[in-house]
Amino acid sequence: MKKRQKKKENTEHRRINWKLIGEFMVGAKKHFLFGIIAIFIAVFSAYAIPLVTSFTIDYVLIEYAEIGYEGGMTVAPWLESIIDGIGGRGFLESHLYIMAILLVFVTGINALAVYYRRSQIAYGSEIMNYNMRTKLYSHLIDMPYDYFKHVSSGDIIQRCTSDVGTIGRFVQTQLLEMIRLLAMVITASVLMFMMNAKLALYSIVLMPLLIIIAYVYFKFVRKYFTAVDESEGVLSAVIQENVSGMRVVRAFGQQSSELKNFTEKNADFSNKNIRLSNLLALFWGGTDSIGYAQIAISLCVGIAFVVNKEITVGELLMFTSYTSMLVWPVRQLGRILADFGKASVSLGRLDEILSSPTEKEPGLALKPPIEGNIEFRHVGFGYEDGQDVLKDISFTAKKGETIAILGATGSGKSSLVQLMQRLYTCRDGEILIDGININDIERHYLRKNVGIVLQEPFLYSRTIMENIKITNPNASDEAAYSAAKVAAVHGSISEFENGYETVVGERGVTLSGGQKQRVAIARMLMQKAPIIVLDDSMSAVDTQTDAAIRDALQDGKHDCTTFIISHRITTLCRADKILVLENGQLVQEGTHDELLHRDGLYKRIADIQNLLEAELKTTSKGGDN
Repeated sequence: MKKRQKKKENTEHRRINWKLIGEFMVGAKKHFLFGIIAIFIAVFSAYAIPLVTSFTIDYVLIEYAEIGYEGGMTVAPWLESIIDGIGGRGFLESHLYIMAILLVFVTGINALAVYYRRSQIAYGSEIMNYNMRTKLYSHLIDMPYDYFKHVSSGDIIQRCTSDVGTIGRFVQTQLLEMIRLLAMVITASVLMFMMNAKLALYSIVLMPLLIIIAYVYFKFVRKYFTAVDESEGVLSAVIQENVSGMRVVRAFGQQSSELKNFTEKNADFSNKNIRLSNLLALFWGGTDSIGYAQIAISLCVGIAFVVNKEITVGELLMFTSYTSMLVWPVRQLGRILADFGKASVSLGRLDEILSSPTEKEPGLALKPPIEGNIEFRHVGFGYEDGQDVLKDISFTAKKGETIAILGATGSGKSSLVQLMQRLYTCRDGEILIDGININDIERHYLRKNVGIVLQEPFLYSRTIMENIKITNPNASDEAAYSAAKVAAVHGSISEFENGYETVVGERGVTLSGGQKQRVAIARMLMQKAPIIVLDDSMSAVDTQTDAAIRDALQDGKHDCTTFIISHRITTLCRADKILVLENGQLVQEGTHDELLHRDGLYKRIADIQNLLEAELKTTSKGGDN
């Protein structure tokens, strides 16, 4: 619990990694640059529209110098030269359509700039989203195996989807909006103060209050965004776990219990969202009131200035337009800061994944020919909690031998074979393959040459053929059929309506446990690895099928070194060497016959299983009689 709390705090207070943002923006920068240019064009053209309107009213339609306004409206010398060149003010007054065309032209420029701005920013943000998803997935698949045993898959999915979307939406709708906001505020302020500094001051009198409220709101609401984000991750994890484990939920009649659990998490997520929505409503309602009050102040003072002949009607309209164009962007600052807070939380959650170390090559990353001679030298291993799993394990396996491993649950059997694939790294001692320390063998090459089938194999939601050929996509269908026959699953597959083209469903839920294990064995055989590991991978098949698979493997493996983990003595008895583990230690080693003549765990288990078989045979005969 403390680790989880610390993790949340680190995520919330993590500083923004600007370098990471730069990496996400590779290939998108030019689109954002074009979008920024379009922003400035849109801003300048937007402010030109009131200018054209004011010019038409004050210069073309009304000669204010003739009706008592001091100085009248003045225009720049270059503009006056153009007006005189086309016939002066009288010409424009008699040809008002010219001003209409100019207004339409400026409006059209604004519309095109807005369109280009939105399209370029949308394109750039989508490239950024693509880069984020690719970088996250590329990093995740290179993370150590142990990482995924300590994190929630639902939380990872939520980070790779919801958090990526949050950052993308912020970039697309808010980040460059800040640039537009600054451009609008600066341009409007400059124009307004140039025209009438006194009225300009009245038109921005409430702006500092808006900015302060926006900043305080941003600082206050950020923790609520974090709480909502974390709650959504928990809810996603519950959904993902229940969908994946629906068979278990139904088997134990836990629908009502899991529904109650989901309802609690859903209620927590909804309550936090409602609380956040109330804060948003309070902010928008309050700032709306301030915004309208600012416009009212500007309009009322402007009317008084018109009555006193300090400004013209056109200038009043222009001031009113500029005040509106100034108020709402400043008001939007609160939304931008709030979304920035939410995006910064999401970015921190992505950074947390990307800053986690990936698998490293501790040695020379060699790719030597692998024959299958294996040696464990005083190997010790334990997890982060400090508990020893394996202690001083030493044994050898020669090329082509079958090594069987027996032990109680928690004795370290699976950990031992997973060390050979370097899914974990041994803490003490060393593991050699053909005399080379496995730490010096390139990990992808090592895992390609050590095939493993787990007790609970994972199958993709694809066809059976695609699942079998996943380790060798270029193999022929005949090779897949041959591997399926060795795994004693070809007959079962042939009985399906679509045969090998049957889609097995997510995690292989449409197959029985034994069928999944046998498909996984066929998939491993397609790998043609010189070392294979069967980690209790025939536990869901009957003893007859188990024997058939072992016979087929024995006939076809030739020089393949095989490790078999099982609790069945009948599965282990034909091995060249049997290792017996107890409490993480190698307590017995030998052949089946040798171990039967020694007191120890192997003999006790063999006696119990033989007794049970004898009782079953007696019961069966009694039933027949």
